[in-house]
Amino acid sequence: MTHTQHALNIQQYQDKSNNYLNSAVHAQGAEFDKIKQLIEAHKLAHILDLGCGGGHVSYQVAPVATSVIAYDITPTMTEVVASQAKARGLTNITTQIGTAEKLPFADHQFDAIITRYSAHHWQNVPQALFEMHRALAPDGKVVIVDVLGNSNPVLNNFLQTIETIRDPSHVKDYSLAEWLYFAQITGFSVATIETQKLALNFDSWVARMHTPDTSIQVIRALQKNCAAPVRQYFEIDEAGNFSTDVIYLVLSK
Repeated sequence: MTHTQHALNIQQYQDKSNNYLNSAVHAQGAEFDKIKQLIEAHKLAHILDLGCGGGHVSYQVAPVATSVIAYDITPTMTEVVASQAKARGLTNITTQIGTAEKLPFADHQFDAIITRYSAHHWQNVPQALFEMHRALAPDGKVVIVDVLGNSNPVLNNFLQTIETIRDPSHVKDYSLAEWLYFAQITGFSVATIETQKLALNFDSWVARMHTPDTSIQVIRALQKNCAAPVRQYFEIDEAGNFSTDVIYLVLSK
């Protein structure tokens, strides 16, 4: 990650930790049950929550894991997670600050590395995956949950545009083909590929990032003037509420 992108990510998120802690989108999801079942089935004891944000993965997996490290680039995010872990009595959660592309952990340290709604902010996904491969135990699992880019250029351009206008630290929502390519070149095999829909309330979506009014107006104009197939695909309604595709990807060494 470049210094500029690193700084932009911290600037964008340093005052939004409580927004992400209290976000229903981040606190809920069908993937949580899948992740906990995976941990229990494979007896995955030591977990890295990579790009932890408000810490929802950490809170969910701590009861079924031996140890969890909540890791994020933004100091205020890790401060919130540490405070919440204490308040919830989750004594096996610790926090650490850093980037995805340079993990300050030993080889084979983790039985599972989980990243949820974080990878679209990374500057270099393959480099992060190489680091995850290094830090993962031989029988470990990587779980990636993120908004999914689209192989259709018209749909993909629309999604990436509104994401960037809403949040300038957004890098890219990657397509399934891109994720499979990243896995291949970094030495992973694909264990599970699933997709699900994520419904987004427009007002909450922009409020979470403190998106300026001028940017909100631009996004709404794009929504109102986009082609009918785009409006239908993303299920855009009169209030701007819409849905996106989400990938649930499990990788093995």
